[in-house]
Amino acid sequence: MSNPFFDRPILNSPYDAPTRHWELDASGQPTQKILEARRRASFVTPIPKPKKRRGAAQQEEMVFAEGKGLSTADQQYDTTSLINEVRSLVDDWRAQPSSAWGVTPETARLLQHWRHYTFGGPRPFFCQVEAVETAIWLTEVAPHTKRGKSLLETFTLASRNANPELTRLALKLATGSGKTTVMAMRREGERRCPSVGS
Repeated sequence: MSNPFFDRPILNSPYDAPTRHWELDASGQPTQKILEARRRASFVTPIPKPKKRRGAAQQEEMVFAEGKGLSTADQQYDTTSLINEVRSLVDDWRAQPSSAWGVTPETARLLQHWRHYTFGGPRPFFCQVEAVETAIWLTEVAPHTKRGKSLLETFTLASRNANPELTRLALKLATGSGKTTVMAMRREGERRCPSVGS
């Protein structure tokens, strides 16, 4: 019996922004429907359904509440909505003409290179370019926008509560997506434009 989700799991090119995804139900199982949009960031832990056994008592299901139940009055964890908001803001920024990017001329040249250069060998994946764009947006663009300033303040407070005297942000990429390449891209950015590495 054919299963479209397993027969053709990859719907997008790794070099372009994702435009469609397989829908998952509330328990992380594929519904066999393709949705024409990028999947929103969320914590999904697909758990295979147990095989039915004759005469056996029904087994209780484990609840995987990733990120839930961790918040306290002092520290709230709602990373998914922040991730989706930053992603949306970076998408909007990326779509603007280069004259409206609000970055240094050197950073603009690097962005043009990463986005449009005809590479002789492997070219960067979209997720790699997006990670670098996000770092650039957070350091060069966000401090000059109302919503960006508010997000940076939220990140600073969360970092201060978790790591006093140490401010940090993390950019997460999937296994095999080329984190080392992203670090090399950032290194090139730091070498050519110090504001990229700040």
